[in-house]
Amino acid sequence: MEDFPTRFADLLESIAKRVRALTTDRVSKWIRMSSLGLVAATLGMMAVIFLLLTIYGALAIPLGPDGAFGLLGGLLLVAGIVLWSKRSKVT
Repeated sequence: MEDFPTRFADLLESIAKRVRALTTDRVSKWIRMSSLGLVAATLGMMAVIFLLLTIYGALAIPLGPDGAFGLLGGLLLVAGIVLWSKRSKVT
């Protein structure tokens, strides 16, 4: 009977650890992954924008601003047509 308080305290501590493992640890993992995903998406979008601006600047030297804009628009249009033709057709 004198061992009861220590066993009861150990039981409460094990229950608290189990509840923490089922709730807080999972939530912290999801928060970490979503924040890293948000950072990765932001950096990826910035890279795409800078790549498009660099391509436009490189094309603007020999073609001029209007020709570079037209050629870049045509390339993006062709890429969109290719992606559209490869989409999965769900009926």
